[in-house]
Amino acid sequence: MKISVLGCGRWGSFIAWYLARQGNEVASWGPEEDYSYKILKETGKNEYVTLDRNIQLTCDLQFAVTRAEVIVISISAQGLRGFMQRIMQYPVQDKVFVLCMKGIETGTGKRLSEVLTESGVSPDKIAVWVGPGHIQSFVRGEPNCMVIDSANAALKRDLVHAFRSDLIRFYYGDDLIGTELGAAAKNVMGIAAGALDVLCVPLKGPLMSRGAREVARLIKAMGGNELSAYGLAHLGDYETTLFSEFSHNRRYGEMLAKGQRFDKLAEGVATSKAMRLLGQQYRVELPITEAVYNVCYGEGDDSVRCREEIGKLFRRSTKAELY
Repeated sequence: MKISVLGCGRWGSFIAWYLARQGNEVASWGPEEDYSYKILKETGKNEYVTLDRNIQLTCDLQFAVTRAEVIVISISAQGLRGFMQRIMQYPVQDKVFVLCMKGIETGTGKRLSEVLTESGVSPDKIAVWVGPGHIQSFVRGEPNCMVIDSANAALKRDLVHAFRSDLIRFYYGDDLIGTELGAAAKNVMGIAAGALDVLCVPLKGPLMSRGAREVARLIKAMGGNELSAYGLAHLGDYETTLFSEFSHNRRYGEMLAKGQRFDKLAEGVATSKAMRLLGQQYRVELPITEAVYNVCYGEGDDSVRCREEIGKLFRRSTKAELY
């Protein structure tokens, strides 16, 4: 299968590495001026993977998208709509698009598959690939389970069978709304977990339970299956997000609570803003999300703000656990 992976950062470079190992003809695209592309071009490797020599590394977007049967996208979620405007200039109507990214568009609250549809891609040509796992563990040969979801059942089945291996066991997702929303929302919970690590508050158990519950309420309100919040895309990804030293979002929350800045991408920051918007639109209470949003976008001392938001959560009125 001819596959082009667009985005050669941390996750994109791993996806190219992984799919090439499965015997696919893989091209890895990145902007010529981007550091991630430059380091791969100069050395053939980055801090995570060494690319197979059969992988075509390119900065030519037209070449990358026109050569491929399957186009895998792994970039910042907030840049997807603008990026699709570039891609849709080329003849890609018959291509399959796989989103290996987690987020919700700020300002609109759109899921990433919706952004592709609004850009002109048929829903039958769109799939998402999400779930637990850090690159550092995968390249050491440590297996994990992930999910591929799509509105097109045949496409979902074909991709699972084409991509599966002893390293990644795939499951079929059956709720695109819940899969996408859950995958994005776990990054918000990761920021909260990082703050708790610094404040030495033993609340990760409640965070996992209550976080999944509020995401389940939002999924249901948006027309998805609330049980998706307890699947691999959300609750199943908590270990790698709430506890791992490799989690960018957990690290962001940790640095914030210390009054420091984390200089790498933490998608949970923008996602907290987008989820807050969705909560308002669908009239769903999202107290943890609201707290993370206030911490990320508020003013004043960051560490003080983290403690204040935890206090607010404990002062909320008493409710039934599964309301």
